[in-house]
Amino acid sequence: MEESITLTTEKGAIEGTLLIPESSGKIPVVLIIAGSGPTDRDGNSPMFSNNSLKMLAEGLHEDGIASLRFDKRGIGESRSAGLVEEKLRFENYIEDVIDWISLLKKDKRFSDLIVLGHSEGSLIGMIACERSKATKFISLAGAGFPAGEIIMNQLNAEQPESLIKQVSPIIKSLENGETVEDVPQILFSLFRPSVQPYMISWFRYDPAQEISKLDCPILIIQGTTDIQVKVKDADMLAGASKNPEKIIIYGMNHILKSAKLDKMENIATYNNPDLPLNEKLIPEITAFIKSEN
Repeated sequence: MEESITLTTEKGAIEGTLLIPESSGKIPVVLIIAGSGPTDRDGNSPMFSNNSLKMLAEGLHEDGIASLRFDKRGIGESRSAGLVEEKLRFENYIEDVIDWISLLKKDKRFSDLIVLGHSEGSLIGMIACERSKATKFISLAGAGFPAGEIIMNQLNAEQPESLIKQVSPIIKSLENGETVEDVPQILFSLFRPSVQPYMISWFRYDPAQEISKLDCPILIIQGTTDIQVKVKDADMLAGASKNPEKIIIYGMNHILKSAKLDKMENIATYNNPDLPLNEKLIPEITAFIKSEN
């Protein structure tokens, strides 16, 4: 059974989809949090359509597990709840997830409430999970290092040293909570003044520190052919967690599909909505949700 569900906020409505299997009793429900950028409830964006999160929800449904996935504020059917870029903060996403958790806890059809965050949604989810005391937490392709460090490492691997010398002081300023007025034109799209307050709010969170605060059961899943987040990120999260379960899935990429490491072939899967999820993913998640830990 599929139901539309609305979270009412001061800035507008956030729309989601509940997928609920038939059951004579209470069942667990998974709150699925999408990753960064203009990603909707199905895992799609204006540039890519892969249906990864929709497939995840459908896979859980087949295993008797309910799920709620939603369009982030400002995206898809939640467009009316969007904030102008200058006013958007990372905490807005955290607060939205906390409100979704509160809404799900009031629904008598559900037993355990599991928070699952994909990519950037992992950091959002772990913070919300700690503040709202969800039953379990799943990090799916979640970063293990602060965002400023990740951006710096990505640029180091792809850009010339002359550009890196311009980037480094900007990131350090943002990490210190200070905006930068004089941004070189070549870096303007990444560090434009209107997005800097959001970046400051995002940079202050260290995933390893945040996940260490969780007392609930934790599952950390990472694919070996993910070209955006690495196995070392999963290792970092697991090392900071209290008794986590870590699963490394061979051949799974960032959008949870089977792919090779070749960058062009890997990215091609991002725009293939018919390609199924890696076959090992759903069984691992289901086993964790249904376990007694």
